[in-house]
Amino acid sequence: MIGPRDVLAQVWNGLGNDPAALAGIDLTGAEPVLPSSFAVGTAMQAAVAASALAAAEVFNLRRGHRPRVAVDMRAAAIASRSERYLTVDGGPAPELWGKTAGTYVCGDGRYVRLHTNFPHHRDGVLKILQCGDDRAAVAQALKGWTAFDFEETCAQAGMVVTAMRSFDEWDAHGQGRALARLPLLSVERIGDAPAPAWPAGERPLSGIKVLDLTRIIAGPVGTMTLAAHGADVLLVTSPHLPAMAPLVIDTGRGKLSAHLDLTDAKGRAVFEGLLREADVVVQGYRPGALAALGYAPQEAARIRPGIVYVSLSAYGHEGPWSGRRGFDSLVQTASGFNHAEAQAAGIDGPKPLPAQVLDHATGYLLAYGAMTALARRAREGGAWHVRASLAQTGHWLRSLGRVDGLHCKDPDRGDVLDCLEDSQSGFGLLSAVRHPATIDEAPPRWTRPSMPLGSSPPAWPPAR
Repeated sequence: MIGPRDVLAQVWNGLGNDPAALAGIDLTGAEPVLPSSFAVGTAMQAAVAASALAAAEVFNLRRGHRPRVAVDMRAAAIASRSERYLTVDGGPAPELWGKTAGTYVCGDGRYVRLHTNFPHHRDGVLKILQCGDDRAAVAQALKGWTAFDFEETCAQAGMVVTAMRSFDEWDAHGQGRALARLPLLSVERIGDAPAPAWPAGERPLSGIKVLDLTRIIAGPVGTMTLAAHGADVLLVTSPHLPAMAPLVIDTGRGKLSAHLDLTDAKGRAVFEGLLREADVVVQGYRPGALAALGYAPQEAARIRPGIVYVSLSAYGHEGPWSGRRGFDSLVQTASGFNHAEAQAAGIDGPKPLPAQVLDHATGYLLAYGAMTALARRAREGGAWHVRASLAQTGHWLRSLGRVDGLHCKDPDRGDVLDCLEDSQSGFGLLSAVRHPATIDEAPPRWTRPSMPLGSSPPAWPPAR
């Protein structure tokens, strides 16, 4: 297994950052911190640390010295389960999972995982199965399918289902082979623009405007991280799209939230006005969806020279699955993690990782990539494209080696009270996981409350 400092160095140096900055970070804690045979604590610590170190580097560009950074492994790992520990007014957050979501055995004895948390995904799967929204009915209907046939049929219909594979099977799959050729994440120059001056402000990202076009966990965690370092983050979503309430509440901290319909001419005009003033766009919709509306990275760079455009996907931008929808639990299942974790535990059937760690780690990594690109823009000018995916993060997690952690205690809420903080919100009093990094002189914090979707006008706030 690779040590945490070496893992961070690989991530940091992988984007060509100054190795001298690594002397300014303190990493504490050791594996295992969650019940897993994978180095989930190390992955989370490295992802959080890379993002915090990037914020410190931006601070250095603005203020002329590097503040010291610290990240504890346990705190970072607890952050990867933030949705589990959220409470609203002292009670549980709304239910996250649909009643037919989860794993099932198909007629060939292989397993599939269904993601039916959105009504259109649930209804589409049930239409294919020709049954009702009932676990027993779904289980019975799947006996008439082979796992791979059902996976492919659902994919062709735009649904989100994956068959469970072993690592060997995934590595032999076309998408597994494509991922093996990709780096953890990439930052590429896509246009020319003069190097801008930093806006006024005391925090690393003060005055930086971020358009947040993401949902679920990874993208919102990334933009929430940018907000924690002082960015003005404006979440833009369509009033017609479904949402998952606990995730909106948890990851909405620090953000403004507006409704816009980008299929409507008026909505597009307002959006393009926002884009012309933005510094960063983070988008996590199905690959090709924004491009079809005219907002591909190069087009965004034409509208707003100097933009930092961050693309998040499930399976990466190359390979036969590059256009597929996906979520953390499905990527875990398809790419071998559920099979390998079950083997390590000596059980039959799928065993998920103890957190949506692909989502959360990717969120911090994309924030790291965005801040690295902002630093390059300040030095060199240009527009930049950052790419990250859940499956690339999974491939990286595998490379960190295995740990003897399956017998580690699974921390409940009472075990993590030291990692929580209270805040007022548009939903009530929140108790939620605080940001897991510390930065001298520039502590990460959220200055805006989490609010219901569409609570803000689609406009940038006045300079603070």
